[in-house]
Amino acid sequence: MEFDPVFLARIQFAFTISFHIIFPSFTIGLAAYIATLEVLWITTGAERYHRIARFFTKIFAVSFGMGVVSGIVLSYQFGTNWSRFSHVAGNVIGPLIGYEVLTAFFLEATFLGIMLFGWNRVPRGLHVLSSIMVALGTSLSAFWILAANSWMQTPAGYELVNGVAHPVDWLAAIFNPSFPYRFAHMVTACYLTTAFVVLAVGARYVYAGRHPEDGRTMMRMAIGLIAILAPVQAFIGDAHGLNTLEHQPEKIAAIEAHWGETDGVAGGVPLVLFAIPNEAEERNDFQIAIPHLGSLILTHSWDGTFKGLKAFPPEDRPPVAIPFFAFRVMVGMGLLMIAVGWLGAFLLWRRRLFESDWYLAPIRHIWPIGFITVLSGWFVTEVGRQPWVAYGILRTVDAVSPVAGWAVATTLALFVLVYACVFSGGIYYINRLIVKGPEGPALEPPEGLPNRPLTSAHEATRAAINAAGE
Repeated sequence: MEFDPVFLARIQFAFTISFHIIFPSFTIGLAAYIATLEVLWITTGAERYHRIARFFTKIFAVSFGMGVVSGIVLSYQFGTNWSRFSHVAGNVIGPLIGYEVLTAFFLEATFLGIMLFGWNRVPRGLHVLSSIMVALGTSLSAFWILAANSWMQTPAGYELVNGVAHPVDWLAAIFNPSFPYRFAHMVTACYLTTAFVVLAVGARYVYAGRHPEDGRTMMRMAIGLIAILAPVQAFIGDAHGLNTLEHQPEKIAAIEAHWGETDGVAGGVPLVLFAIPNEAEERNDFQIAIPHLGSLILTHSWDGTFKGLKAFPPEDRPPVAIPFFAFRVMVGMGLLMIAVGWLGAFLLWRRRLFESDWYLAPIRHIWPIGFITVLSGWFVTEVGRQPWVAYGILRTVDAVSPVAGWAVATTLALFVLVYACVFSGGIYYINRLIVKGPEGPALEPPEGLPNRPLTSAHEATRAAINAAGE
């Protein structure tokens, strides 16, 4: 059996980074949420903020640990599977990743222990400061990683010497043309991802009639953030798309499944809502499109045009199907986020949020929406960059290590097995923490509130908790 080392190395990296991105996209937002809760606690004295902060700190600890473990694997792959990439781009990428360790990791390591274990052991002010520093550290981590990734998308501040990239302007390399848009887009996505987890957990408690005060606080805070950030994210995404059109037009052509100047529609590019991209025949099958709308979105002109895939040599085109469909999943999830946030804000304004079972019941299960959106966006970004691993500098096929295909296949199989065991256990434990809920009273609902199980499978757990309390 023939093993293609390039294909398998790409699959392995896609698998490991897809697992990894789940956890930072949650912990970046969660660290900021915990810090906010602690600031509210110390300024208002309200005990509910303290309870919720301690509750989510436990979840943060598990998620942060899984994020660190999965991130270490990625750094090793640069040497094992992508040594030629390291040789060509390592002078730029290596220091950027090193700066993450020197700033973000060191900052987090300094204050993480106090944040996790300093409750009732250190002064309140010091604990709040530690949580703020951890939140700052997670954002710094995102800053450096996205600077490195953005450089791979839109390289700047370098020169090629014998085929090897050497930095000549670090500010230009860090703040490369796509970095501001990518950083804003990703950090906002992290906050939204966390907000939807908090919203789902709060709705779960309110609907079940457990920890009603804490659940209501979670829902109010989450809905307030979602109602504001979700539409803001749409504007950030639009600006990011225009930047991509300027610097990576092939990616936009693939995202839009745009083959020619007008794709048969006179006077403008249509917005393709659905199609089956046919790369062999360079056209779309079963296309449903809105005339001119593609021009209006991407050129801000009714009759504007931009390059289609046929304008680029076949060897320079990215795959079309994955960016095309992943982008539509991302946009669809984004529109759903806006709808959920605005509807929740309306119900909150009308003071009917916590009595509207038709809203609470489905919202209990909406927690994956942020993760799905982040993964979809990541696939759009990374697959749309192909066939380049560093855009315009090094092709993916030339970046792989001289490793036998069977060796990559073996390690990929081991990764799948180990990840399935380790991360299933971690996610199971997080769910157990959610079932238990914040520490303190209110295991039973006050009179007049519903008394529903969190899920039918958790009745035994709930009974055991109540028995222990007696």
